[in-house]
Amino acid sequence: MSLKRISLRDFAIVRALELDLDSGFTVLTGETGAGKSILIDALQLALGTRAEALVVREGATRAEVSVEFDQTDSLAPWLDEAGFDTTQPTLLLRRTVDAQGKSRAWVNGSAATATQLRELGDRLVDIHGQHAWQSLTRPDAVRQLLDAYGKIDSSPLQALWQAHRQTAQTLADAHAAQATLQDERERLAWQIGELDKLAPGADEWDELNTSHTRLAHAQTLIEAAQQALGALEDDDAGALHQLSQACSLLQNNEHLEQDFSGLAEVLASSLAQAGDAAHSLHAWLRRVDPDPERLAALDQRLTQWVSLARRYKRTPEELPAALAQWKLDLSRLEAAADTDALAQAAQRAQADYQRAARAVSGRRSKAAPLLAQAVTQAMQGLGMQGGRFDVALTQDDAAGPHGIDQVAFLVAGHAGSSPRPVGKVASGGELSRIALAIAVTTSQLGTAQTLIFDEVDAGVGGAVAETVGRLMKQLGADRQVMAVTHLPQVAACADHHLQVSKQLQDGTTASQVQAVTGEQRVAEIARMLGGERLSGTTLAHARELLGQ
Repeated sequence: MSLKRISLRDFAIVRALELDLDSGFTVLTGETGAGKSILIDALQLALGTRAEALVVREGATRAEVSVEFDQTDSLAPWLDEAGFDTTQPTLLLRRTVDAQGKSRAWVNGSAATATQLRELGDRLVDIHGQHAWQSLTRPDAVRQLLDAYGKIDSSPLQALWQAHRQTAQTLADAHAAQATLQDERERLAWQIGELDKLAPGADEWDELNTSHTRLAHAQTLIEAAQQALGALEDDDAGALHQLSQACSLLQNNEHLEQDFSGLAEVLASSLAQAGDAAHSLHAWLRRVDPDPERLAALDQRLTQWVSLARRYKRTPEELPAALAQWKLDLSRLEAAADTDALAQAAQRAQADYQRAARAVSGRRSKAAPLLAQAVTQAMQGLGMQGGRFDVALTQDDAAGPHGIDQVAFLVAGHAGSSPRPVGKVASGGELSRIALAIAVTTSQLGTAQTLIFDEVDAGVGGAVAETVGRLMKQLGADRQVMAVTHLPQVAACADHHLQVSKQLQDGTTASQVQAVTGEQRVAEIARMLGGERLSGTTLAHARELLGQ
C-alpha cells in the first residue's frame, strides 16, 4: 500500500497543493527555508500526530490535509472491525485543524479518532527523521527489529506469559483470601439450599399464575358457560331456535325473492357455528373441575416463590437464574479454595512459559550475528569503513511477555574501537548513517510500504552521499521511498524529483511543489551543487550525476 496523493489547504505556508506521487524513489529538494519538510509534517498530521493551531496558514480559518493510499486486502480486517468502509478501491485519510487548534478526522468518509489514525499510520508509513537513531535506543523497538529480521513470532510467548501471570495471581489471591472465601462459600451454600428446596423451574412462575387464575375463577367460568348454553339452546327463546326459524322462513320464500337465498345461506352458516360453539361448551363443562385442593396447593407454591424472592431482593421470575448463578459462583469459589490445584496450575504455566522463552531466546541468538553482519556490511559504504555493528543479547531475571532477553544495538564507528551502545555514539552524522544502514538491511521486513527519510543524510557528502543515494534507490525497488535531501548526489539517484520553492503571493509567502524533469531537473541539481548562480561547470557536473 503506497501513497498515491497528498492534498493540502491552508497548511503552514501552503495555500493549496495537489500532489500525485509514484512508486520507487522520490526526492524533495529546495532552498533552505522553502518548506521541504512541510509535506512530511502534513503527512504526519494526517496520520494522527498532535494537532496545533500553528499549522493553520496565517489569515485562514482552517487547515486541511488529505492523503490517499492504495487499498490492500491486508488492511481490510482492521478497517472492517473499526467500522470503516472497505469497498473503496483506495484508502482516504482526511484531517482538519481550525484556528483554535480543534481537529477532526475521517477515514474513507467516516469520522475517526486520532488514535485510529496513528494505528493506520503504523501500518502505512515508516518515517525516519534526522533523529531516527533514537528509536534504536528503545528496548522494545530493538527487540522487534531483531525478531522481524529472524522471523521470530513472539505472540504465542505473550499468551503463555499472560497465562503464567494470571495463574500466579489467582494462587496469590486464593492464599490471601482463604477466610473470606470460606465465609462466601457458606453463604452461597445456604442460599442454594434454600432455593433447591423450592426447585424453581425456568417457566414455572408463569405457569403457576396461569393455573391459579383459572382455578380461582372456576365457579365464575362454569356459570358463564351454563348461561351461554342457555342463551343458545332455550327451546323457544334460544339463539339456535331463533336462527333456525329465521333460516326456514327465508328458504321457504326464496323462490319469490332471489336475495333471500344468499341471506338464508348466511343464517345457515351462523346456525352451524352457533351449534359448534354449544357443542364445545358442553365438552368444556364435562371436563372442568373446580378442584379446591389443587387451588390450595397452588396458593402455597406461589407463597413460597414470593417469600424467597423478597428474602433475596429479586423478582420471582429471577429466582431460577439466581440459583444457576449461585451454583456457578460456588463452583468457582471451591476451585479457588483448592490451593494445591492452583499451585500445580501455576507451576505448569510457568514451565510452559520458560520452555517457550528459552526457545525464542535460542532463535534470537542465531539471528543476532546475522543482523550484525548485514548492518556492518552496509556501514562500510557509508563512510564508516572498519566500523562494526553488534547485537548484544543478555538474559534478564525480570522476564516479560516477550521473553527473557534484553536486546541492545552496539556500534564501533571505526576500526580499532570497541562497540558501544548506539545512544553513546558521538557523531550525529554517524547516527543517521547507522539508521540508514539498518533501514536498508531490514527494508523488506516491515508492513509499511512507504518509507520517508527526512534529511537523514545530514553530515555526509562526496562518495558517501552517492552511496546513500544508491541505497535509497535500492530501497525503492521494494518499497515506495521519499527523501527530503540537500545532497545533489542523493537527488540524482531518484526515480522522481520534486522541487519545493517559496513565492510571494498577495503580499504573503507561499510554498509550492512541482515535479522537475529534463533541463529543469538539471538546473535544480546544479543549484544544489553550486548555489543560485548556475555555471557551465555546475550544469555539466549535474548532467554527469544524472548520467546524461
